[in-house]
Amino acid sequence: MRSQVAIVEQEPILFHRSLAENIAYGRPGASMAAIKQAARLANAHDFIIRSPKGYGTLVGERGVNLSGGERQRVALARAFLADAPVLILDEATWSLDSESEALIQEAMERLMKDRTSIVIAHRLSTVRGLDRILVFDRGQIVEQGTHPALIVQPGGIYRSLFERQAVEFGPLSAEG
Repeated sequence: MRSQVAIVEQEPILFHRSLAENIAYGRPGASMAAIKQAARLANAHDFIIRSPKGYGTLVGERGVNLSGGERQRVALARAFLADAPVLILDEATWSLDSESEALIQEAMERLMKDRTSIVIAHRLSTVRGLDRILVFDRGQIVEQGTHPALIVQPGGIYRSLFERQAVEFGPLSAEG
């Protein structure tokens, strides 16, 4: 069952190994060509080839030698390599700068294509393009629908979050 699910967590688990080995954790025994392709799909290849030893660069304990965005892109590359039919993204864009978030969101859209994806997020920019959004309050589903449908619900939790984030992060389009 575990081989059918790929997970990208808020704080990815990285090992004090090379970038290539950390990506290959998604599919042990993967070829270097497959690892590089997964890195390209995750928008990680460019920063990797600029690293001191490229794919052979050690990431440090828990990825300490990488930025938060770089760690997330390595985790996304691992998920691309795993190629599992079910994907769980748990706060994958949490605490990232705008540039890293854009690169990761682009990669996430590619990764979610043709997969069952469960996305856990507080940032609406992460979920606004999804087919179905579930809003939880105290462990219960209180709203569900698409982004455009949820932002027009008077008094809705999602709408309230949308309005608050639109002020905090700048305009978020109603269209997604």
